[in-house]
Parts: sequence; C-alpha cells; structure tokens
Amino acid sequence: MVLQESGEMYLETILILSSKNSFVRAIDVGEYMGFSKPSVSRAMSLLRQDGYVEVAADGAIMLTDRGRETAEKIYERHTLLTEFLVRLGVGEETAAQDACKIEHDISDESFEAIKRHAAQIGE
Repeated sequence: MVLQESGEMYLETILILSSKNSFVRAIDVGEYMGFSKPSVSRAMSLLRQDGYVEVAADGAIMLTDRGRETAEKIYERHTLLTEFLVRLGVGEETAAQDACKIEHDISDESFEAIKRHAAQIGE
C-alpha cells in the first residue's frame, strides 16, 4: 500500500517527538499536529495495520523499522529542502512551509540532485 501524505506527516511527527521523549502517546501527536484525538486514533490504526507503527498496551507509539525508514526519509527531505530554500533567500517560515509541501511529492531522483547540489554549494 502506498502511504498517503498525511501518513508521512504522522510518521515524521512521531520521529520528531521520539527524539525529544522516549514515550510518545497519541495525545502528544495530536497536540503537535493540531489534530483531534479521533483523527490521531484512526491514523494510528491505519499505520499499525500497514506495519509502520506499533502501539504498546500503555499507549506508547513506536516506529517499526519500516516506519522509521520512511519517517527519516521524509524528515531528511524536509530539513534539506528548508535549508536549501533559506539559502536561496526565502524566509525561514515560508521555506519550512514550502518544504513541507514539496517533500511529499518530489521524486527520489530530483531530491538526490538537489541534495548533491546543496552539498556542492555550501557544505
């Protein structure tokens, strides 16, 4: 099954939250994303069915290997695209918003080309 953009956003959020706190709950995800508890519960159910997350009996949400790999890919795209746009002169807030839109649709080939170019010009 192909993961939808919203699923990618949930995985990225879980990755970010788990880097700050080892115990991530649905309420934490909802607060971070501004979504209701029912929306988060439905998303977690779908992500669990598709093998991206596991939810422990105590409510802790953990990324599976598949989920972590996907989340890290999306997060890398987000951070690199944001930095790249900022280097081009885009304001940080706008760059982050635009990167969020681009990260879900850009092809692997195009992203790798941007990544190579960014490395050549500034790192």
